[in-house]
Amino acid sequence: MYRREPRHQLSFEEFFLPFGGKLSGDNRWIKLAELIPWEDLEDDYASQFCKGFGAPAKPFRMALGALIIKARLGLTDEELVEQIKENPYLQFFIGLEAFQYSAPFDPSMMVYFRKRMPESVVNDCNERIVRHGLNVIRTAESEAGEEDDNDSGMPSSDQPAQPGSDKASSNQGTLLIDATCVPADIRYPTDLSLLNEARAVTEKLIDAMHPQIRASFGDKPRTHRKKARQQFLAVAKKKRPRIAKIRKAIQQQLGHLERNLASIDALIACGGSLLAAGLHWYHKLLVVSELVRQQRILYHSDSRSIPDRIVSLYQAHIRPIVRGKARSNVEFGAKISVSITGDGFTFLDRLSYSPYNEGEGLKAQARAYRRRYGHYPKVICADQIYRTRASRAFCQRHGIRLSGPRLGRRKSDPQLLAEEKKQFLDDQRQRNAVEGKIGQGKRRFGLGLIREKLAVTQGSAIALAVLVMNLEKLLELLFVLIGFLLQLLIGNEAIRRAEERLPSNQPAAA
Repeated sequence: MYRREPRHQLSFEEFFLPFGGKLSGDNRWIKLAELIPWEDLEDDYASQFCKGFGAPAKPFRMALGALIIKARLGLTDEELVEQIKENPYLQFFIGLEAFQYSAPFDPSMMVYFRKRMPESVVNDCNERIVRHGLNVIRTAESEAGEEDDNDSGMPSSDQPAQPGSDKASSNQGTLLIDATCVPADIRYPTDLSLLNEARAVTEKLIDAMHPQIRASFGDKPRTHRKKARQQFLAVAKKKRPRIAKIRKAIQQQLGHLERNLASIDALIACGGSLLAAGLHWYHKLLVVSELVRQQRILYHSDSRSIPDRIVSLYQAHIRPIVRGKARSNVEFGAKISVSITGDGFTFLDRLSYSPYNEGEGLKAQARAYRRRYGHYPKVICADQIYRTRASRAFCQRHGIRLSGPRLGRRKSDPQLLAEEKKQFLDDQRQRNAVEGKIGQGKRRFGLGLIREKLAVTQGSAIALAVLVMNLEKLLELLFVLIGFLLQLLIGNEAIRRAEERLPSNQPAAA
């Protein structure tokens, strides 16, 4: 059940501090809270709950605010709760009306917050927060009497336009697109280590199932776990084992696994319950069965690849992503496609745990840009994999210039060749922004290693990192505007004082 509290947006002046004083309006968390439309975003969150049934859920502002704080500061769930207990600005940011010494929620609630805000919900919040934040900044700028947006650092090329206006009909702005892999926190997988781990799972299930049917089944099936463990360690402890040794160890572990799976089938036939060890172990058994099937095929075939290859028993949704990078040729995690607009805001366009060709997503990303801003971009800067014939035809049909050299024979005119080369270099320099954003997300906002375990929570964490990057951009624009207005105010005050010091009959200099 979700219970909406009909109260107005709390101002930081109204936040009660039992030890005296008041919050500062210049604090970064106060400014961030003003850039987020909390009440408008609450409708989608409240629709997930039943009406009048169950315990009331935590408010939306508390849930989203806690997730933003965690992604922005890079904290664990436990450390996040401690930080909120100690910091009144964080308590105001999550929607509390007064400072309290107790924790507003248990650290385990963070898992439910992430499940209730999957990737799709966070992406929608991201777009609406960017739109609202830009409106807040432009409103503050217009109220201050500033006419030129570019003087204060405000973006002007990719402002949202109404679909019926002339601005919406012509292409404007620049779109930067790229794809990357977001590694998950898993041990580097090898076939032998995965089989050894799967064998331990089957032994755990046999130990839990046998006591229920001991009278009808008889003695517990033999697993030879000590022998199997020794066979695994004999190869795993070697620094550089030979291929023949590894293949022999894989064959031994497959034999132990197949015998254990046959014993589990026999226990089930006699009335044993797979849920004896818990639902978690039953799910693992399904993964183990698929792993044994894949490894048996790989053992008897010359190929080293198989579709939907399992690389982790605990995170079975993760697949190997071949990236071809110098640091790591293969990464294990989600593959994402991101787009960055000319004003520096990032959007998550696609997330998949299976490998895909990112070059096929140019059309979808261009259409998403049109949905957000009311028009297609004027220029799309992308690397070579996006420059397919289908993408080129799409861009030509909609009047979009795609970066990169043209198809066909090179021009013989040296001047045209020089202009094309200069244009290509300019596009490459401009495309560096998307590489920088990806690096910022991986180094600063946790995209370099995702520690969540479930597929839905990992998608939520990735989308939240993108959202927080946009919040940082909005906060930067807001502080640039405040600094510009402060300089303008100081300049006007200096002019006024200079005029006061001049004689009444001498005009002030313009």
